[in-house]
Amino acid sequence: MDSAAKDEMQPALLPGPEWPEQERAERLARGAALKWASGIFYRPEQLARLSQYRSREVQRTCSLEARIKSVVQSYLEGVKTGMWQLARALEAVHGAREALGQARGLLRGMAEAAQTLEPLRERVAQHKQLQALSQLLPRLRAVPAAVAHTQTLIGAQQLLEAYVSLRELEQLREETWEALGGLELPIFERLGPLAEALGQAVEAAAGAAGKLAREDPALLVAAVRVAEVDAGCTTSLEQAPRDWRQRCLRALQEGLEQIHFGTPLLPGPGALEGWLEALRVALPAELAAAEALIAPCCPPHYKVVQLWAHTLHSGLRHCLQQLLEEPELGAADAFTLLHWALHVYLGPEMMGSLELGPEADVSQLEPLLTLENIEHLETTFVAKVQASVAQWLQKALDGEVAEWSREQEPDTDTSGFYHSPMPAIVLQILEENIRVASRVSESLQQRVHGMALSELGAFLRSFSDALIRFSRDHLRGEAMAPHYVPYLLASLNHQSALSSSVSVLQPDGVASGAMAPVEAALDELQRRICRLVLEALLVELQPLFEALPSRQWLSSSEVLDDACERTARFCQDFWRVRNPAVQLLLAEAERTVVLQYLRALMQGRLVCRGADERTQAAERLRHDAAQLRELFLGLGLEESVQCAPVLLALRELLNLRDPTLLGLEVAGLRQQFPDVSEDHVSALLDLRGDVSREQRLAALSSLQAGPQPSPAVGRRALFSLVPAPTPAPSSCLPSGPCA
Repeated sequence: MDSAAKDEMQPALLPGPEWPEQERAERLARGAALKWASGIFYRPEQLARLSQYRSREVQRTCSLEARIKSVVQSYLEGVKTGMWQLARALEAVHGAREALGQARGLLRGMAEAAQTLEPLRERVAQHKQLQALSQLLPRLRAVPAAVAHTQTLIGAQQLLEAYVSLRELEQLREETWEALGGLELPIFERLGPLAEALGQAVEAAAGAAGKLAREDPALLVAAVRVAEVDAGCTTSLEQAPRDWRQRCLRALQEGLEQIHFGTPLLPGPGALEGWLEALRVALPAELAAAEALIAPCCPPHYKVVQLWAHTLHSGLRHCLQQLLEEPELGAADAFTLLHWALHVYLGPEMMGSLELGPEADVSQLEPLLTLENIEHLETTFVAKVQASVAQWLQKALDGEVAEWSREQEPDTDTSGFYHSPMPAIVLQILEENIRVASRVSESLQQRVHGMALSELGAFLRSFSDALIRFSRDHLRGEAMAPHYVPYLLASLNHQSALSSSVSVLQPDGVASGAMAPVEAALDELQRRICRLVLEALLVELQPLFEALPSRQWLSSSEVLDDACERTARFCQDFWRVRNPAVQLLLAEAERTVVLQYLRALMQGRLVCRGADERTQAAERLRHDAAQLRELFLGLGLEESVQCAPVLLALRELLNLRDPTLLGLEVAGLRQQFPDVSEDHVSALLDLRGDVSREQRLAALSSLQAGPQPSPAVGRRALFSLVPAPTPAPSSCLPSGPCA
C-alpha cells in the first residue's frame, strides 16, 4: 500500500482531537521518521537504496496492521462474552424477584394464621400459672403465719433464725414471681417492711457493739453474720440491694461516736480541761476493748481496731471543730486545747502508747487541728493573755504609785538598798507566760515573747508617765510627797532590777535584737528618773548660785560651802541606789553642780578690777574645784569621771598675768573642752577685766587658728549646756557667730 492510500485511511483509523495522547504520539513518530530519513538520505549515494527502504517499511506496516487487527478481534470477542453474561445475570435477577414475591405472600399468610392462634397461647399461659399456683398454694397459705413468726423472732433478737425465715419467704416470692411471669402477689407486700425491721435490728446491735461485746457477744456475732450472709445473696427480682454490711459498719461508727462525742457530752465553758482529761483515759481504754472484745466478734476484713481508731479520731476532730465554732474560748481553754492536741493526743499516754498495735496508728490521718485552727487558738490565747498581763502590770504599777505618797520611806532589802517587789512581779508574770507557751510550740512561744516585750515596753512608758505626774504634782505643790527624792531613787533601783533581769525573757533561739526596744525603753526610763532627781537638786541649788560670782564670793567660801552642804544632804540617800546606777546618778549630780557654777560665771555679774582680784578669783576657782572634788569623792564618785577639773582650766585663764598669752590658754582650753565657744571665752575674758579689744580678738582667733581638738572620746558635754550672754559685736571676730 502506497503512502497516498495510507493518508486516505488514516482519518478513519485515528481518533479525533478527543485523544490528545495519540495525536502527540503521532507527531513524535512523524518527527522521528523525518529525522531518520533526513539522516539516511543526506548523502547522494544513499538515494540508490531508496527502493529497499520503501519495501522494508511496507512490510513493517503490514505486520503492524495485522497485529492491530488481531488485538481488535480479541477485544471484540471479550465484549461479546461480557454481553452474554450480563443477559444471563438479568434473567437470574428476574427469577429471584419472582421467588421473593412468592415468599412474601407465604409469610403474610403465616402471620394471619398466627394471629388466630394468639387466644390459644394465652390460654396455655394461664393454664401454666394455675398449675404453678396449685402446687405453691399450701406454702402460700402459710405466708402470713411465717411473717408473724419472723416478726416475733426479730422482737426476741433471734436474728439468725429471723433471717433464715425471711430468706425462705423471699425465695417463695421469687418462685411465685417467676411462675407468674413477673407478677407479684399482694400476700408478699409485708416482706419489705419485715426486711427493713430486721436491718434496723442488725444496725441497733452493731451500734451497741461495745456494750454487747461485754454482756451478750452472741447477739453481736449474730448481727454481723446476718449482714455478711446477706451481702453474698442475689435475687432475680429487680430490687435495690440492701447493703446491710455497710449499714452495719456505719452503725458501728455512729454508735462509737455517740458514746464519746454525743451532743450532751460536749464540754461547757470552763469544763474543757476535765473533758479532755476524761478522753485521755477513755480513748485508749476503748481501743484496748475493741482489740480484746469486739474484734473477735467480727470478720478480719472489718479491721475493727483500725476502724475504731479512725472513727474516734474523726469524731474527735469533728467535735473539736464544733468547739472552735462556739463563742471565743478563754485563755486557759485555748492553751489546754493546743497543748492536748499537739502533745498529749499523739503522745505515749494516748494514741502513741506502746500497748496499742500498729492498726491504731492515727499519725498519718488528718490532724485534729488545722493550721488555721492553730493560728486562731494561738491568736486567741495571746490576746487573752495580753489583756490579763496588762491588767496585772497595771495593778502592780498602781500599787507602787500608791506607795509614793506614804509617810514612810521606801522599803529596803537586807543590804540597805531601796527595794520593792514590783520588778520581780513584773518579770515573773512575763517570764511565766513565756515559759508556759514554750510547752505548746515554738511559734506560740515567739508570739507570747513578742507580746511580753510589747507589754513590758508599755509598762515602762506608763511607769515613766506616772513618774512625770508624780514629779509635776510635787513641784507644783498640788500633792506634796513627804519622801519625794527617796521614791525617785527607789524607782531607779526598780529600773536597775528590770534592766539586770530582763534577760530572763530572752528564750533560746530568739534573736537578741528583739530586746533592743525594751533596752532602749529602760535606758530612757533611767535618764528620765535621773533628770527628775537632778531637777529636784536644781531647786535646792539655784538660789545659792544666783549670788555667784560676787565680791563676797572672792573673799569667802560661804556660798559654795552652803551649796556643798545642801548637795551632800540631798545626796545622802544615794548610797541606797545600786551600782552602776549610783555612779551614773552621782556623776550627773556632780556635772549639774559644775554646770550651775559655770552658768553663774558666764552671767557677767563680776569684773575683776585688778590683778589682785584676778588672783583672788583664780584662787577661789582652785579652792572650789578642790572642795567639789572632795565632796563627791566622799559621796563615792570616782575622780576620773568628775567635771570639776574644768574650774582649774578656767583658773589658769584668770591667773595668766600677760594678756598677750591668752591665745595659748584659750587654745589649750579648746583642746580640753571642744564644746567651748567664742561666747564662753568672751564671758571669761570679761571676768578678767584687763583684756583690750585687740587682745580679745587675738585670743578668739586662736579658737579657729589653733589645732583641731582630738576626738571627744568619753567626754561629756559641758560648755554646750551653759548659755552665755551675747557680747557686743565690737568684741567678736568678723567670721564669728556673734558678728
